[in-house]
Formats: sequence, C-alpha cells, structure tokens
Amino acid sequence: MAGSTIWKGSIHFDGTDVPVKLHSAVKEEHIQFHLLHRRDQVRLRQQMLCALDGHPVPAGEQAKGFEVEKGKYVLIDPAELEQLVPEGSRMIDIREFVRSSQIAPSFLERVYYLEPDGAPLRGGEYHALVRIMKELDVSGIGVWSMRKRSYVGALHSNGNILLLTTLRHADEVIPADTLGLGNVPVTDRELEIGSELIARLTVPLDPARYANDHQARLQEMIAKKARGEGIAILSPKLLKPTPPDDLLRVLEESLRKAA
Repeated sequence: MAGSTIWKGSIHFDGTDVPVKLHSAVKEEHIQFHLLHRRDQVRLRQQMLCALDGHPVPAGEQAKGFEVEKGKYVLIDPAELEQLVPEGSRMIDIREFVRSSQIAPSFLERVYYLEPDGAPLRGGEYHALVRIMKELDVSGIGVWSMRKRSYVGALHSNGNILLLTTLRHADEVIPADTLGLGNVPVTDRELEIGSELIARLTVPLDPARYANDHQARLQEMIAKKARGEGIAILSPKLLKPTPPDDLLRVLEESLRKAA
C-alpha cells in the first residue's frame, strides 16, 4: 500500500501540464540498535566536544565551516545557507525525453510513485502519457524542487503508472571505463555454453522469492538472546575463485547440473 502524499504538483513539458501526487515507492526495513553503556545498559548520549580543550560545546556556540586548507575554515551562517534554498515550485519540468535504455543504473537513486491528481477527467492525460511513453520506450528527464532541495530525475512508465526516480549528477558517477577492463577474448564454446546455461535459468522475476534473510536471522538471534539462549559463533565459509583457465570446464559442469 502506497504511503501518504508527500508532494503535489504537475508534470510539465512543451505547454502540457499533468497534475500528480507523489508517494514514496520504497520503505526502509532494518533493525535499529542503540548504543548502551555495557555496565548498566543505559543509553549513551552524544556530545560535541572541543578538540582543543575537550569540553562540551553547547549548540549556541557551534558553527558550520568548510575546510579550505588544512586547519583553515570558512564559517557559514544559517542565514547564508537559507539564501541558497531553491524557490518552492509545484512543477516537474521535463526538459527532454531519452531512450530508457540510455539511463545507466548507476545514475538511479530513490524512486517515487506518481498518481493523477485533480478532477477524474484529468486522469485521461495521465494515462495517455503512461501509454505513449511505454509505446515509445522513452523516459523524461526533468528537474523539480521539494523540501528545500532541487532534484534532477527520470520519469518512467511502468505498467499503468508513472514512476519518478531521482538521478545522481554526472560528476557523482564514476565512469565504468576507469576500470580499464579492455577487451578479453572469449571462445565460441564459452559463449555457447554460457548462453544455454543462462537461458535455462531465466524465469519471470518474482522479488518475493528473495526475502531479507539477514534481517530474519538477525530477528531470530535477538529473540534467542531475549529468551536467554546462547548464540554459537560460526566461522564464515570462504569460496575459492574459479581460475580463468578452468572456466570452460566449470561452465560445462554447471550446464550438466542444470540439465
């Protein structure tokens, strides 16, 4: 079930406005630990200490600063930061459309659902946009402001709904060619076996098959300790990498097992 509306506005491109509501499409599921004093199991408090004299510094005496060189800072006042907050807007300004395959996964950040807003008849524009983007296999690249921040994002069509995904800026993504992988020769036999093995393992995606095993084991461990049961510490299993010269044999063996 989608969460509450966290932003309302419109998708705007080339004189067209489509009213939408924005919802989070993901939620964080993780166990949160507290830092305690081991002796009496009381929660610890964080204090900001002066590195020079070791004394606690109250909030009124704290300031934000940027280190321009070793040990030299430029102080920034809250009022100065406030001037840089982007002007509030209720518009997702789509600047261009690109082939969806051109958006590398390394640029994707947080994803949101967009649903049509306003009078029921206005929903026709929304669903028309969903269908057109799906048929053309394109995504819209645009900008918007929300919660005192500016974002660049990609508008996607997925099923019968629009998704909006925040994108990292170009200077935040490390180019893959910096890995220096180059071209590695692969034999026709390796390609043939690899293709057949992958084809046999290819099935429709069902995310429910991949439960959060680590979360479940952590919850089980906490429950055991709460009941006073002991926890056995196991040594991790280390897997040896496949030598490059042995890859073909390993692929053929995997293919026989999958048959």
